[in-house]
Amino acid sequence: MAQAPPGLDAGPDLSDLRRVKPAILTPLSLSLLVGLCAAQDPAPPAQPGGNFADPSQDAFKYGSPPALPAGLTEEAMWPAASAEGWQMPVLVKWQRTFEDALLAARERNAPVMVAVNMDGEIASEHFAGVRYRDPETTALLNRYVCVIASVYRHTPRDYDETGARVVCPRFGTVTCGEHIEKERELYEKYFDGKRISPRHIMLDLDGKEQYDVYFSWDTQTVFTAYREGVKDWPLPNLRTDRTLAELTQSADIENRERVERLYVEGTRDTKRKLLEAVLDAPKVDQLELLRMAVFGLDLELAKLGRRALAQCRTDGAVELMAEVLKGPLAAEEREMLVEAARRLSAGSHQARTLVTLHEGLSTGSALVDTGALVRAREADSRTQYDARARRARSVDAVDASTRAVEARPADPAALLTLAESYLQRGAAPGIDPKMARLLYEDARRTAQEAAAAGASGGRLEAVLAIAAAELGDIGAARMHAFSAVEAGVLATEGPEAGTALTERGRVRLLLAFAEARQAAIRARYRARAEWPGTWLSDVHAAYAAAAGHELVGAGVLTDYYDFLRWIGAVERANAVLDDALARFPDDAVLHDRLRARLLWEVGPDGLERVYAARVTQDGLHWYAGYASLVAAEYRRRRGEFDSALLSYERAVEHYSRQAALPEQGDDAAHYIAMALASRARVLLEQRDLEGATAALIASLERRPASAASFDGLGLTAVETGKMIAARAGEAGNTTLVESIQAALAKLAPELLVPPPSDVPRGQRRR
Repeated sequence: MAQAPPGLDAGPDLSDLRRVKPAILTPLSLSLLVGLCAAQDPAPPAQPGGNFADPSQDAFKYGSPPALPAGLTEEAMWPAASAEGWQMPVLVKWQRTFEDALLAARERNAPVMVAVNMDGEIASEHFAGVRYRDPETTALLNRYVCVIASVYRHTPRDYDETGARVVCPRFGTVTCGEHIEKERELYEKYFDGKRISPRHIMLDLDGKEQYDVYFSWDTQTVFTAYREGVKDWPLPNLRTDRTLAELTQSADIENRERVERLYVEGTRDTKRKLLEAVLDAPKVDQLELLRMAVFGLDLELAKLGRRALAQCRTDGAVELMAEVLKGPLAAEEREMLVEAARRLSAGSHQARTLVTLHEGLSTGSALVDTGALVRAREADSRTQYDARARRARSVDAVDASTRAVEARPADPAALLTLAESYLQRGAAPGIDPKMARLLYEDARRTAQEAAAAGASGGRLEAVLAIAAAELGDIGAARMHAFSAVEAGVLATEGPEAGTALTERGRVRLLLAFAEARQAAIRARYRARAEWPGTWLSDVHAAYAAAAGHELVGAGVLTDYYDFLRWIGAVERANAVLDDALARFPDDAVLHDRLRARLLWEVGPDGLERVYAARVTQDGLHWYAGYASLVAAEYRRRRGEFDSALLSYERAVEHYSRQAALPEQGDDAAHYIAMALASRARVLLEQRDLEGATAALIASLERRPASAASFDGLGLTAVETGKMIAARAGEAGNTTLVESIQAALAKLAPELLVPPPSDVPRGQRRR
């Protein structure tokens, strides 16, 4: 049983993201950064040994042995589901939110069962693929109100392009966003700082913990806990005689789904009555009902849905409001929804952010005159001297300023002018980088002397900001840039306006100011405090004024894109990403963002389609191959095994072309080996032992060093080989067993050591 990776912080420090070609990616490089999973690169082999956790006290209480019983293997204790098994429906009905679970528990007079699950871990796979689809297990869990929590995403998005709900194929009932959000919420409340899976926690009607079973060495312990936990509880109160109005006032998943079926299958009159019931008595937010209404084709029902949405109170309602506000709306309806978000903002951080976002996107910056700055850059480009002349002018400026300081050594104005001339000299074309750094240090020291002599204001702050930025002192650069721009250095009017800056200096100042504003917004967001929408206006204006300069590289644009996505400005973020890829078509991190975006917007089919077109345009076979690997893994998660095999074939084709390029052979061979090993796993799940064996051996022969590397589902070629051999042995096919054993025997011994996710599952991680 493994400890799952931690979830994302609400606002990551985007300045620390790596900007390298993904030769090594973490197992959740996509799923935790943008809610998605991807194929993996080589990882160092695990070391043997380690200190392992014991079963929980409640696991011992309900009968867990201290170790795996003699004579049993992990595969025998927790058998994996077959391909056919994964196609079976999940029978457990999970509540959509933890709040719903508590409300439904009181409605039913039944305790809450919190189930935690993790992809790729053998016992978790068994519960997800076998037990939660089993009628006997479901009968035990029907005594509870059930909640599923998992950090892994199994579908690219929670709603398709038509607005229809996309249910998680691994767990059923809930969307991936819902089980991810519940994991985050429950982690804070009940997990004691430990992400462990599988895990089953029973709560009473007040949300108080009754038992917490994990790390057990058998499945019977869990079933005993299921039974013992409710032995003194009455049977759940399941009413079946509710009126339409009463159904709309229930949070229970059974009643929510009934309401939604009535809306889909009912007459227009039934649809209207359901919406009116929600309007008249908005006891719980019926968000799926309202989503169908507001995105439906009936204008009257859509208007009713928007009115009902404006009465809702949860963060989920705020998310739906944000989606609706992206589309065309009458002015009064737009204001109605923004006002609804404003009403919720006192108790909802998301609502405050939505209101501030709309204010910030609709106004301009009072501190950054984008138009004037762009015109200044254009004027600079028309009047540029050649490099030799520019260097000569910068030398003359330093000489003249030095003479002025020699004549007036305590004059703050003369010192400040000298500091500016050092910046100009440091930015001159062709200057040696070491000399430039010395000049920037001189600029900062001289500006500090000017401050000591009495200088102040935006001009001084601008010099200090630019010098700090050039020297890599990001904190100081942001602090001084903020003060300089607040003083009006980049405005068109005022005592500080028109301060003489080089084009490079202006861009340095703009970027440092934008970063300062972003950091301030993130800090306020994390503190759940308010922040003015004009701050977002300032950020956008600064990037717009700096756009196209050589200092605005792929990393800068990636940070800006991440910030916009994080804050919810999706449309503007997408425009930034498109422009960035046009400038930097071979940047790995930009492609990482594009893959995540395409998976969300158009799914795995669209992802491969877009990258196939990019190959034609740009010859980017590496990225097209990686896109096919990612698409294949998503199809595996959805049980679309035939489609996954085709995607793996396309990945091999792309990387085979990439292998022909100089210095790309080994990198391409790794991904070909990973694709072949993944094909072997899919064929195994389809019970094609011969095909699985052939694909696995081809993988090991293509690049033996990749045999212990994790794919996006947390599996390795070595693990798959062992599983194929076990299945072949059960089938009595000794020829296949011997072939696999011979192929594994050729590997370096350290590649055969069980990785951290493959130590005995009952006592899992260090």
